[in-house]
Amino acid sequence: MSTALQIAGWWARDYAYAVGRQLRSAVSRVSPDEFLSGDGRPVVVIPGIYEDWRFLLPLIEELHAAGHPVHVVTMLQRNRIAVPRAAALLAHYLGERGLTDAVIVAHSKGGLIGKYAMTLLDPEQRISRMVAVCSPFSGSRYAGFMLLPSLRALSPRNPVTLQLGRELSVNERITSVFGLFDPHIPEGSVLPGAHNIQLQTGGHFRILAHPDTVRAVLAGAGAPAQAPHGQGTAHAEGEARSG
Repeated sequence: MSTALQIAGWWARDYAYAVGRQLRSAVSRVSPDEFLSGDGRPVVVIPGIYEDWRFLLPLIEELHAAGHPVHVVTMLQRNRIAVPRAAALLAHYLGERGLTDAVIVAHSKGGLIGKYAMTLLDPEQRISRMVAVCSPFSGSRYAGFMLLPSLRALSPRNPVTLQLGRELSVNERITSVFGLFDPHIPEGSVLPGAHNIQLQTGGHFRILAHPDTVRAVLAGAGAPAQAPHGQGTAHAEGEARSG
């Protein structure tokens, strides 16, 4: 069981990581076109709310180094638009680029966008599967206290969140990665029927750089198009380390 001191440490390191990553993203001049080469399965990255695609650059670099062409939906900008609209932009991008057998790699709100697209906007099944890190599939009770509509939309009572919760057909094609404690999602990120991976650490942002998150993302990107049905929550024992 996590102690209060351990949780406080995770919380502090999590925000330090997020601030540092946002600053590096702001000054980065890297272009998304630099990651489009590769013979592996195409990957489309969807960042979380108030994050641009460069926030996920560490994962993008790992995926590209493994041979995957990595795509960015730049029209999402900092991902403040509603989930259905964002999912429509994702579906349009997939069709416009002619991508098939694609894997979504998403953080936080990006997981809702990916699931919405998989469930309602992908009749040709261009999306093979998704790896979502710290996504609020059941919403976050904290969202109800937020002033900004873009944050309140992540409430468990939001119609889109409720609708996605009822949609179970694509869950077996989703891997949900999360830690022991998430300061933004007290409900957690367990998704029924999905392949749930709980790491032996905590956080919402810093977990993106955890070695076991990287392994899960790379494994998901290389997995067969139709994965077997999820079998509950897998703990990354042995490989995962508290941090």
